[in-house]
Amino acid sequence: MAKNTSPAFASRLGFILAAAGSAVGVGNIWGFPTQAASNGGGAFLLVYLIMIAILAYPMLVAEVTIGRIRQNNPIEALRNLSDKAFFRGTGAIAGVVGLIVLSLILSFYAIVSGWLISYMISPLLIFVGLPDTAAWFVEFSEARNMATMVFFMLLTVYVVRSGVNNGIERWSRRLMPMLFVLLIGMSAYILTQEGALEGLKMYLVPDFSQISDPQLIIRAMGQAFFSLSLGVCVMMTYGAYLSNKENIPKTAAWVAGIDTSVAFLAGLLILPAMFVAQSNGVQIYADDGTLLSADTLVFTVLPSMFDTLGTAGLFVSFGFFLLMVIAAITSSISMLEAPVNALREEARCDRSSGVWIVTLIVTAISTTIIYNFEVLFGAVVTFSTVYMQPIMALVFAIMLTWVLRQNHLLKALKQGSPDIDKSWFWKIWPWYVKFVCPVLILLIIWKG
Repeated sequence: MAKNTSPAFASRLGFILAAAGSAVGVGNIWGFPTQAASNGGGAFLLVYLIMIAILAYPMLVAEVTIGRIRQNNPIEALRNLSDKAFFRGTGAIAGVVGLIVLSLILSFYAIVSGWLISYMISPLLIFVGLPDTAAWFVEFSEARNMATMVFFMLLTVYVVRSGVNNGIERWSRRLMPMLFVLLIGMSAYILTQEGALEGLKMYLVPDFSQISDPQLIIRAMGQAFFSLSLGVCVMMTYGAYLSNKENIPKTAAWVAGIDTSVAFLAGLLILPAMFVAQSNGVQIYADDGTLLSADTLVFTVLPSMFDTLGTAGLFVSFGFFLLMVIAAITSSISMLEAPVNALREEARCDRSSGVWIVTLIVTAISTTIIYNFEVLFGAVVTFSTVYMQPIMALVFAIMLTWVLRQNHLLKALKQGSPDIDKSWFWKIWPWYVKFVCPVLILLIIWKG
């Protein structure tokens, strides 16, 4: 069987930071706080943590395991889980569908990330005395959206063209610690401001009457899968680069833990910031109690709050959106790497050509969304993240536990943990993924 010829991650830390970087992104720092603010604060946080524990983490282990077992691109890895023609064909189709969903996600992700770049640049332009240019960057327009989307895609290309060691791993090692420092620093600053404690209470004290809301549950599940990059072949691709010496369940736990920590910290920053803005005269709730500008919370409420801080607000605004851009890039490089790796192995093209082919396809999809924004943007986000990610993650996990023989699965897990067959993990996880996860995911989607 052909093995993946790409360089592997040089260290366990490199894999953890790269995989966590993939997981930590706009979904954590934009999506999670927005969902929490729109769905009851503490109630959403509680259900989200439950979804991470009972569904997302088991699925994460499954996807990383598929990647490391076969050490090929996702299409070939899924195809090689069985020798039977039907399952080989089904596996290949599942890999292709996963990569298509990933490309759809990257297409809207690049647009949102372009907005983040705009809002990062704007305070710098105001500071140097170019208010008209700054206004262009924060005003919604097709020209602005196109320019910043293309710029963000080029940043992503720059990292991915350099490969696994010199590109993805090196930049993940640099950007992830910077992200944590900025996030903690910004959260500490916001919590000192008037009104922050009210937001903190909303975030940390759940209203238990809301946790059974089907819409809240399905959105929390979708957010958990989106946040951990599940169901779109990303973690499978990174798993192919993981050393056979590494303990997959423990490594996956580190990735899930870091990702969840960033989401939690982002909530500590943004929900209190909402109430700081309110105490400074910014309206954040409508008369009926619904959150204003829920989908664009980061781009409306927070800049209004930064404006109330005077000149200092320019620097706070720049720091916040720099944090967002870093988070966006650590995720986008993984989203581009997965289809590039598949194209490189399936079509036998070189990395540079693969990067540009995938980039042009994604950019074309992004352009179509930009020029049909009202119709396509929300539809693509909901279709790809709320529904397709959980469904495809379930397909991957079922193929691993139902199609691959149990002795092969145990052998793969024992490579990094020789005594895993004696652990509670091995006694529970395969059967849990086989029987419990499908029922839970399908029930949540049906009820939602």
